Amino acid sequence: MAAYQEKLPELAELGITVIAASVDPIDAVQAMAAENGFTFPLAYGVTDADVAALFPEPCDDHRGHYFQPMEFLVASDGVIAGSLYASGGVGRMEVGSVIDLIRGRDRRANESGAKNQG
Repeated sequence: MAAYQEKLPELAELGITVIAASVDPIDAVQAMAAENGFTFPLAYGVTDADVAALFPEPCDDHRGHYFQPMEFLVASDGVIAGSLYASGGVGRMEVGSVIDLIRGRDRRANESGAKNQG
């Protein structure tokens, strides 16, 4: 999340809004946001019922019952453009890759639009 915070201006230029959600209660989320300087919206108190429609991957281990963290890229039309489910750093959406993906999508859309007008 710190990498996304760092790149917020660049993401905003691309029309990207960052939103995070946590199972933690509001006081814990507010403390974490303040400690890390996060300025993007942070939801709190996410429950199993809240994420049921997102097809979460349940885990039961020494930490108890939980769902693997989920990441989504949602296009402006509400369509999910990408998703990842990963409990570790491997497999998470790196902010630079997200920026490259959006720039590539925009470039292809512009090229397609130019062909259709020509």
